[in-house]
Amino acid sequence: LILIGGFVQLLAGFLAFRKYDHLGGAAFLTFSALWSSYGATRVLCAAPVSGHLLDIGAGNSEGFTAGSVAFLVLNAFLIILASSFNVVLLCLTLAMELLTICFLLFTLENLPLPFEIVVLSVLSVICFYGATASLTNCMFGKDLLTMGPPLLAVQSSKKDREDPLPCVCPKSHLTSGLRTIAELLNTGAVCGVPTDTVYALAASCKHPQAIEKVYRIKDRPQEKPICIFISNLEQLRAAAPPISPLLWEFMENVYPGGIGCIIRKGEWLKKLGVGAGYSRVGTQDSIMIRVPDLTVLVHLIDMTGPLAITSANPSGEVDSTHHDMVISRLGHKLEGVLCDGESDEVVASTVVNCTKIDESGITIVREGCIPAGKVMQIFERVKNR
Repeated sequence: LILIGGFVQLLAGFLAFRKYDHLGGAAFLTFSALWSSYGATRVLCAAPVSGHLLDIGAGNSEGFTAGSVAFLVLNAFLIILASSFNVVLLCLTLAMELLTICFLLFTLENLPLPFEIVVLSVLSVICFYGATASLTNCMFGKDLLTMGPPLLAVQSSKKDREDPLPCVCPKSHLTSGLRTIAELLNTGAVCGVPTDTVYALAASCKHPQAIEKVYRIKDRPQEKPICIFISNLEQLRAAAPPISPLLWEFMENVYPGGIGCIIRKGEWLKKLGVGAGYSRVGTQDSIMIRVPDLTVLVHLIDMTGPLAITSANPSGEVDSTHHDMVISRLGHKLEGVLCDGESDEVVASTVVNCTKIDESGITIVREGCIPAGKVMQIFERVKNR
């Protein structure tokens, strides 16, 4: 139980840091260290005298006492910070402070058993409720189980809150927000946008200089090609690319969704609306095309035409799964970010090479949110039909 409890707290801290929640990460890493120290010490010293594995007695407890006092001081700072987030996190830090007091009393050999039982019971109830509320609210996208308001809130005007933003950051559910980003893209800007996988950087295919800017923003190697997004498969049909019936059937089964198809490049791309950016997307011979399964992005593409797309993260770093991550990492280099909250996935799309689909089938270039096995099952089903 000690190992499990410490591991769970450690995992919670890692996930919090993964989402750029530095307070949550620091709190849970501290809780992990405290729980592991208290639990291990308590168990190893709670056996009969003849079975002691650790000896905490007179003249031999200064180190344990100093450690528990250090935990008390550190957790006191976390209590102050937690009061500006929500009631559940505040209660958890308060319960951990009581647990630290138990640790201190234990090192002084003066811990009342009823007090310890009450503290552990309260801690268990808070942890169970907090975990249940977080999972439920995350699954349903609503605050079904309240986490409570912050007790300490910094009062600021709307203007004060917006001023520090490094770029224009409209909300995706507002028509005006969508138009704002579309206007920026149509004038050659680079913007962060949500997709049906992770957040991406977008540039209009009509503006090759904007695509070049994407490379500079990401510090992306020039030899790595950029794909394009279109809003629906009918756009591709209207451009009349030389695509075989098998490839059409395959794309009809994977679009819209988290699978990108690499196909042969040609002048038909200009009919699609790629325009002056023709030489800056894809490679000399091929191009990856994807139809996203996200309404707001499809509407945006309808307003701008095909968009050059790549993940919104510095090259070599993890993908951005929230608009706050895009703003904090790249906002000072962008003209705008379309804010849509948490992304639907935590990894990018799956990329499939379809350039030789009629001769040798397809190959998985990159496995992403759609498993390679599922992609091959779709292909086999389509080929047999």
